Amino acid sequence: MTEDTTPEDAAAGADSVALDPWGSSTIADYRALFEEFGIEAFEELLPSVPTPHYLMRRAIIFGHRDYDRVIEAMREDEPFAALSGFMPTGDPHIGHKLVFDELIWHQKQGGDTYALIADLEAHSARGLSWDEIDEHAEDYLLSLLAFGFDPEEGTLYRQSEHREVQDLAFELGIETNFSELGAIYGFDGETDVSHMQSVVTQMADILYPQLESPKPTVIPVGPDQDPHIRLARDLATRMRYFGVTTAYASFEADPAELAHVEAAYEAVEDDPVRCGDAADWLETYGEADQPGLAGAIEKLQSAGQEPLRPRVRFLDRNATEAAFEALIEAIDGEKRVYDEHVDAFDLDHEAAERLAREIEVENGGYGFIRPSSIYHRFMTGLTGGKMSSSIPASHISLLDDPEAGADKVRSGTTGGRETAAEQRELGGRPDECPIYELYAYLLAGDDDSYAERVYEECTAGERLCGACKAEAAEEMETFLADHQERREEMRPVLEDLEIDVRPDRI
Repeated sequence: MTEDTTPEDAAAGADSVALDPWGSSTIADYRALFEEFGIEAFEELLPSVPTPHYLMRRAIIFGHRDYDRVIEAMREDEPFAALSGFMPTGDPHIGHKLVFDELIWHQKQGGDTYALIADLEAHSARGLSWDEIDEHAEDYLLSLLAFGFDPEEGTLYRQSEHREVQDLAFELGIETNFSELGAIYGFDGETDVSHMQSVVTQMADILYPQLESPKPTVIPVGPDQDPHIRLARDLATRMRYFGVTTAYASFEADPAELAHVEAAYEAVEDDPVRCGDAADWLETYGEADQPGLAGAIEKLQSAGQEPLRPRVRFLDRNATEAAFEALIEAIDGEKRVYDEHVDAFDLDHEAAERLAREIEVENGGYGFIRPSSIYHRFMTGLTGGKMSSSIPASHISLLDDPEAGADKVRSGTTGGRETAAEQRELGGRPDECPIYELYAYLLAGDDDSYAERVYEECTAGERLCGACKAEAAEEMETFLADHQERREEMRPVLEDLEIDVRPDRI
């Protein structure tokens, strides 16, 4: 979900690598996101993506969470969804086109695709009037349609007009507390309740594609929106009736403890392996400072002569009594039933996950699959800093007069050398150049060879900045003129859709 400017109440410093969903974040080192937050590198998945988008091929989409779920559904022709939202706080600009493109590409791959106007968030978190919101909402929708979003195959809605989303937000709010929002977003006693509620509404947006039936769902975002993704994934888990884990005995063990129990089970050669014998092995061979070791030994010793046997465990999280009984009945083979969990000895983990979700949905639960995400790099502003709607020269609005947009390109900062002679000798620095980004992110379109040619000519010193900017300016002028013509063609299409661009309000 896409933002541009920073409000005074932004949650600065909530993370050691600052990820502020209401700010205009820039990330100095994208690698830090892998280490700090567990975002995975996208390049490892790229070979398995059917007909990848050029944003994927050029590493502009650089990271993901669980996107392999979506790829598998895509390749197997199974249901999947993509959703993103747009907060209408200003004109849509070329940075927003990244998300437009990602949604449209997923739609073309067969996904159920959702685009929403985050008007409740704009009103509560940014203080925009409803008249301003309505005007900007129309502009976002026209651009989305102009770029190729098919409204007959996808879903468009506004948060404020969508009762199902608001009802789901209410239910999700039961599983969300103030201290958690404070830790994630930096909210404090001065944060208004509507702002907090807008966060829960975004969680409902993210999970809404699964309301009728669970399916892999991807949310294309910039990395500044990752706090929303993490919270949504946590809430998807909390709303589930059942958790599915691996166990080796009747006691509960956290992941660190379980790793030691598993190691002992594999190492001890007795048949059966007794918990006490596994504890003795760990005391002999375990390294004392390893996380979870002491807890594993204590729990194994307490279990004494109980045999260790691998099993799948169904944990009762929020299940109704009827759902718990239905699960017990549905488990084939050997099983043991306890007050708050069931152990099954003849199911693998994947089959157990499917069964738990099936029973949950049949008994009135959501069965949410944790949402996936893909992350794209931020576009650098034409002035060299961040791209922000509060700095007109830094960005090109999709509504800019084409000639004015071209002039911004001509005036933009480059990664060139001090003189033309130095450029020819040393080559330019396209990796530090906002103008080259325009080619890679936008102007080259699907033509990788064009983007590569500009890059290679620049680094070889064959392309000078003046000529490069002139070429980019001409391409930008054509792009804006074509897009705005297409936007006008979409006005009657938008008028015929069910989404109310300017609803009546009391």
